[in-house]
Amino acid sequence: MWHENILSVIGSTPMVRLNRVAAGVRCTILTKCEFMNPGGSVKDRIGIRMVYEAERTGKLKPGGTIIEGTSGNTGVGLAITAALRGYKAIFTITDKQSREKIDLLKAFGAEVIVCPTAVAPEDPRSYYSVAKRLSEEIPNSYYPNQYENLENQKTHYQTTGPEIWKDTDGKVDVFVAGMGTGGTISGVGRYLKEKKASVKVVGADPIGSLYHQYFRTGTVGTAHTYKTEGIGEDIFPANMDFSVLDEVVQVPDKEAFLTARRLTREEGIFAGGSSGSAVWAALEYARNLPREAVVVVLLPDTGTRNLGKVYNDAWMRENLFLDPPVRLTAREIASKKLGARAMVGASPNESMLDAVHRMKETEIGQLPVFEETAVVGSIVEEKVLDLLMMGKDLKKLLVREVMGPPFPVIMPETPLDQVAATITRDVPAVLVRQPGGGYSIITRYDLLYTVASAAML
Repeated sequence: MWHENILSVIGSTPMVRLNRVAAGVRCTILTKCEFMNPGGSVKDRIGIRMVYEAERTGKLKPGGTIIEGTSGNTGVGLAITAALRGYKAIFTITDKQSREKIDLLKAFGAEVIVCPTAVAPEDPRSYYSVAKRLSEEIPNSYYPNQYENLENQKTHYQTTGPEIWKDTDGKVDVFVAGMGTGGTISGVGRYLKEKKASVKVVGADPIGSLYHQYFRTGTVGTAHTYKTEGIGEDIFPANMDFSVLDEVVQVPDKEAFLTARRLTREEGIFAGGSSGSAVWAALEYARNLPREAVVVVLLPDTGTRNLGKVYNDAWMRENLFLDPPVRLTAREIASKKLGARAMVGASPNESMLDAVHRMKETEIGQLPVFEETAVVGSIVEEKVLDLLMMGKDLKKLLVREVMGPPFPVIMPETPLDQVAATITRDVPAVLVRQPGGGYSIITRYDLLYTVASAAML
C-alpha cells in the first residue's frame, strides 16, 4: 500500500504511554504524538483543511498566494499544502520564534517576514496586522486566519478527537493540551465531552498569556512576553471555546522546557517546548487522580525546531532555565584560586610608588585600599598605566588622590553566577567578607581559573 502524496499521511498519529516521566503519578498518562505528522506538528491537520475549504468556496484560486500569521507550525502545514497545490506562500512570524522555524518555512519555498513580539495585536507592526494588510494588498491572495477560521476547531472535532476516543477504547478521562488559537483543545474537547460527559478538559497556559486569568475571573488582564512558543495568546480567537474547559494550569517557561528535555532523555520522545508545557500541566493535574484514570496529553510539535533554544544548554543558562555547570560559592572560589595567599592591599596615605612596587612584587594586577578595617578604594593596573602615560611622578602622588572606587563586597555564600555577574570589564575584582573579620579577593583571572579547573574534573 502507498500514499498518492504526503498530504494523505497527515493524522492517525500514535498514542504512547509515559513511564519514567510519570513515575510519581498513579494513573495512566498517554501522549498523542502529533509531532509525527509529516510537517512535524499538529498544525498539519488544519493547514490542509483550511486550504481545501478555501478552494471549495472559491476564496483560493489557481496561482494564488496564501498569507498567514503563524508561530511557525501552521505555516509549515500551509507551506506543505501550498507546495503540492501550486500556491505561493507568505508568512509573518514573531521575532521570539526559533531560527529553525524560520529556516524550515523558507525550505518549503515560503517568504517569511519577521515582526516584533512586544507590540499590541492591533499595532500595525504585529504579525497579525502585517499578514492582514498583505492579504488586502496582494491580488489573488488568501488569508486563512487560523485564529478566526472555524475550520481549525472543526478539523480537530472531526479527526483528532475521534482518533483519541478510538485509541483509548473510550476510556479517556482527561484531555490536556496547550491553548494557542484554541482550535485543538476546543475541537477535541467538544468531541470527547459529547461522547463521554465526564471527560475533563485541561488547558496548559504559559505565564504571561491572557487565558488563565480570563478562565478564572472572566476579566481580561495584561499579556506580557514569555519564551514558550506556539501556545498562549494576547488576543481571544474565535476558535477558543472556554465553555469546553474544566481547568487551566499556568506553566512557567522553565518547567515547560525542562519537562521537554526530560521527555527526550527519559522517554525518547523528541518534542518541543509547548509539548513540555502540556506534559507538566498534565502531571500537575493528575497527581490526585485515581489509579484507573486515563489522561491523554497532546504533544503538538517536534523538538527539532527548538534545537537552538530549549535543547541548547548555553541558551537555557543565559535565560536562567538551567543551573550553571559548576556549582560554587564565593568562599569556595576564593579557597580554590590559583596561588591562594594572604590579602594584599594598600593604604590611602602611602605613595603610589610604594603601592605599585607591592603590585610588582606580588604579581597582582589590582589592590584594594583599606583605611583601618574599612574598604575605601582600589588601584588597578589600567589606572597606573594611565598615570605613567600622563608623565605623573608616582613618588609625589598619594594613593588617596588617584584611587578608584572600592571593589564590591559580597558574602561567602554568594553563588558562582552572581560572582560572575558582578565581575565585569569595569569591575575586575570583588572582596569576599570573611565570617571572622577581614576579606579575601576574587579577581577575573581567579574566576576563570577556578571555573575552568572545575569544568575539567
